[in-house]
Amino acid sequence: MFKGTGIHAVGRRKSAVARAYLRPGTGQVLVNGKPFNEYFGRETSTMIVQQPLQLVGGAEQFDIILNIAGGGLSGQAGAARHAISRALVKSSEDNKAPLRKAGFLTRDSRVVERKKYGLHKARKRPQFSKR
Repeated sequence: MFKGTGIHAVGRRKSAVARAYLRPGTGQVLVNGKPFNEYFGRETSTMIVQQPLQLVGGAEQFDIILNIAGGGLSGQAGAARHAISRALVKSSEDNKAPLRKAGFLTRDSRVVERKKYGLHKARKRPQFSKR
C-alpha cells in the first residue's frame, strides 16, 4: 500500500477501530482491500463513509485506504467516517469548521452496556410473580 506516504488518521466507534490513509488521487476508497461499497453492502453504511468527503467536496481529490478491525458493520462505518474526517482536517485546516459543525470529528462514546447479575440483559428483568 502506501503507509509511509500520505496522511494517516485513526477513528473509533463502539469497539471498531479504523485507520485511514489519504493520498492525492482519483477518489478510490478501499476497505481492507475491497471497494468500500462491496465491503459494506448496506446503502446506509456506504452513505455514512462518504459523508465527510461530500461535505468538504474532496470525493475526487483523494484515494483512501481504510484498515478496519473489530465491531460490526455499522460500528465500522462510523469508525471509518471518524477516521476520514480526522484525515481531511490534517490535509487542510479549512475542513475543520464544517466537519466539526456536522459532528464528524466527535468520537461517539456510546458503547454496549454490560449485563448485570440477576438480569436477563443489561436492564431486562425476570418476570415478576406475585405468588
